[in-house]
Amino acid sequence: MHTDTERCVRAVRSKDARFDGWFFTAVLTTGIYCRPSCPAVPPKAENMVFHPSAAACQQAGFRACKRCRPDTSPGSPEWNARADTVARAMRLIQDGVVDREGVPGLAARLGYSTRQIERQLLAEVGAGPLALARAQRAQTARLLIETTALPMAEVAFSAGFSSIRSFNDTVRAVFALSPSELRTRVNRQGTKPPATPGVLSLRLPFRAPLNPDNLFGHLAATAVPGVEEWRDGAYRRTLVLPHGHGIVSLAPRPDHIACRLSLADARDLTLAISRCRRLLDLDADPVAVDEQLRADPQLAPLVDKAPGRRVPRTVDAAEFAVRAVLGQQVSTAAARTHAARLVTAHGTPVDDPEGGLTHLFPDPRALVGLDPETLAFPRGRRTSLTALVGALAGGSLNLGADSDWNEARARLAALPGFGPWTTEVIAMRALGDPDAFLPTDLGIRRAADALGLPTSPAALTARAASWRPWRAYAVQYLWATGDHPVNRLPVS
Repeated sequence: MHTDTERCVRAVRSKDARFDGWFFTAVLTTGIYCRPSCPAVPPKAENMVFHPSAAACQQAGFRACKRCRPDTSPGSPEWNARADTVARAMRLIQDGVVDREGVPGLAARLGYSTRQIERQLLAEVGAGPLALARAQRAQTARLLIETTALPMAEVAFSAGFSSIRSFNDTVRAVFALSPSELRTRVNRQGTKPPATPGVLSLRLPFRAPLNPDNLFGHLAATAVPGVEEWRDGAYRRTLVLPHGHGIVSLAPRPDHIACRLSLADARDLTLAISRCRRLLDLDADPVAVDEQLRADPQLAPLVDKAPGRRVPRTVDAAEFAVRAVLGQQVSTAAARTHAARLVTAHGTPVDDPEGGLTHLFPDPRALVGLDPETLAFPRGRRTSLTALVGALAGGSLNLGADSDWNEARARLAALPGFGPWTTEVIAMRALGDPDAFLPTDLGIRRAADALGLPTSPAALTARAASWRPWRAYAVQYLWATGDHPVNRLPVS
């Protein structure tokens, strides 16, 4: 979008928050870059240039606006709606792969040379992988500076910087303030939240509207005891992270998601935030989604009644795939029971002083040696589970942020007991494909019948062609017609 100057200028002049994260405005006369909704008086059109990312602005020598804080914009919805090389690279960079494995590690995951990856990112995002990772480190550093009392040296290394000097230089270049001045500014304004030792309190932005009912209702209704819970108006769960474990609490607010993170190692902050945003689908563009779905006369009343539905996703694709098999042809309560038994037997125990979380969900490698005879469900599903676990642990099945959606679907479909429903629900919630569709789902067929839509899978799939590429969101609207706890925000 950043190449459409006239459209960008209109968005800036109208201070349209829907475009935050889609592009950034760099002001030639001030050397500052802003989000489109910046409250400052818009500059003259001839003084504005537009970039597709904050990293591109920084690389061009612009610093972040102190009023609108463009580094806290929602992410571009492009990277969640696509599965090409650039989108997969952006998801990996958001997960901190460049900080942990370098650009060669990023390229190896994608199957390209470092030169090819850099060329593709420069062409589309305006910055290479190092610049994108640097911008993300700066944002993480700012979060730690403003929300914790950590010494600056710990902030630097936790944010992924290799030295104190590069940390200081980057923060000064991006924010036009030293790290100490950033912290002093927050304390002076009185905006720093009350601190709990070892806990980070963050605000996760999103594009409005956001309907929390089905999003948090689904997560709470399907929560695995010990791994997830709904407590005091928030969804809480444990996280498996590269340097340790974490516990996150997520609560819906009118203009943000309140996020409380407790991490065993602060180096996992970037990845933890990325996973929480992906879990709640916070980088979606609900206006674009709802506009297309509203064009269908049968869906329009559902969209108008409760716009802004998101797709509840996952923090761990492998975990969700295992849970999808456990949930085949059983009730939500039965699926939770099966998962809880697996967690108790094979999960890693954790301490949770603030709630009732007790375990991490077991890694596929920890499930490889489980005895199928100990599983209290039919033999066919035992075979499906052991085949899935073996494929995940052995590396023949990749469901990560770098996965190719079509290839992952094909490999899932080749596993014993994996029909269209299991494959598509994993594609929708684990892979994050916004066009995944479940025409064989009982709830979808009931909703289709009530709305006068075709109920046979083939006919419904043909009827849903006009909903593409947002069929996963249409699924949320169709599911919401039923009277099920997944559709209701839990009562605290």
